[in-house]
Amino acid sequence: MIEVTGSLKRQLAVWLLVTVTGLGALLMVEAWRSTHRAAERAFDSQLEAAAMTIAEAVQWEEGEPVVEVPAAALQILATRHQERVFYSVLDTSGEPVSANMPFSIAPGWREQVTNEPWAVTATLDDTSWRFYGREYDSAGWISQEPVQIWVGHTREGRKALADELFERSVSHFVAMVLLAGTLMVMTMRVALAPMRRLRHLLRRREADDMRPLDARVPEEMRELANTLDHLFDRQRQSRESLLRFTADASHQLKTPLAGLQSTSELALQSSDPAQWHAALATVHDGAERTSRLAGQLLSLVRLRHIGGEGIATPLDMNGVLRETLLDWAGSEAAREHDLGLAELPSGPVWVRAEKWAIRELLGNLIDNALRYTPPGSEITLGLERHDDETVLFVEDNGPGVADETRDRLLQPFERGGRQGTDGSGLGLAIVDSIAQRCGARLTLESLKPHGLVVKLHLPLCENEGTP
Repeated sequence: MIEVTGSLKRQLAVWLLVTVTGLGALLMVEAWRSTHRAAERAFDSQLEAAAMTIAEAVQWEEGEPVVEVPAAALQILATRHQERVFYSVLDTSGEPVSANMPFSIAPGWREQVTNEPWAVTATLDDTSWRFYGREYDSAGWISQEPVQIWVGHTREGRKALADELFERSVSHFVAMVLLAGTLMVMTMRVALAPMRRLRHLLRRREADDMRPLDARVPEEMRELANTLDHLFDRQRQSRESLLRFTADASHQLKTPLAGLQSTSELALQSSDPAQWHAALATVHDGAERTSRLAGQLLSLVRLRHIGGEGIATPLDMNGVLRETLLDWAGSEAAREHDLGLAELPSGPVWVRAEKWAIRELLGNLIDNALRYTPPGSEITLGLERHDDETVLFVEDNGPGVADETRDRLLQPFERGGRQGTDGSGLGLAIVDSIAQRCGARLTLESLKPHGLVVKLHLPLCENEGTP
């Protein structure tokens, strides 16, 4: 029974969506960080440029620095976001030479700038500020005393620039996701096209078309296509086997029925009661053989073409062998043969199988041995126990079969060249079908100087001795 558990397209879409969402989240985090770093670098460069512009305007008069801050220095920091811009020029003692900064520079900051230029973010009066400080030497002047220049502004412009850059990144990402989604849908349609072609090819096939597939498939579908070809091949072989079996069965049934018809027609043309009695006896024997043939045909069809899993239980093969032998020992067919039992292993021998199947198998082997051996022949049933299996065998000292025909004995209606007997040629075919049902292995071996032994190799029960 086929159970639909979902759609491949939907599963692919979900997994791609999860992947894209995860990667997108990481990209958005990185974009947010990158845009803020870019905004910081851009505005820090402006602070540095403004500080250098102010430094160029520093002059010395009578040993004292004089600063007239050019308008260009403040224009560098002026943006459309209306940040508040401040500067401060400090002498070596930390006193402002020129400043519009409403707060003083901390001593620790001044100490940091003596080593290298420094930028710092601080919160003053509940407002976030960005400051840049740098110390400039007055080389070439009369006085060699350095001055520190500090510039700073509020961070509204930085935040606005970072948000703008981030919004652009998000819009680009959304556009890329939409484009990727469209391409993904097209890609899935193209990638799944071979499956649709294969589905349409199978739907157009007739029920009896078992030819190999004629289709071009990608590497990922090669195993599926090969599996379908193997399935078609097995179905073709099964169908041909069934047709041959039906034809052979029809022929086998037609022959005794034709004989019954001929006998009855001759009896109807005669007025002698003795001939009627002889004809009735012939008809009775023919009907009995035909009934047995029909029963064997039904058993073989049930085993081979109907199948069905049975309930296997642990069986003691010693007990099954004794029961079957007792049933056959008193039959009329066994009166002219020496039917016996070989020495059995000590203790029970457990296998997992269906009891009726084993008894049916033994019955067919005994019946075959009785029919295809001359009166007085010895027929022996036995059991051998090995490490991981038990071997059930039925052997006789009859004429045996030729090596070239022995392999064909498992086919229906095959008698090994002994067409003069009243057997149907179905016994070993039924035995082989039962062996396959039980998961056992069947072998046929010739005996010296003559005779035949049929062996059934059964695995021992895992929980031996626990029925």
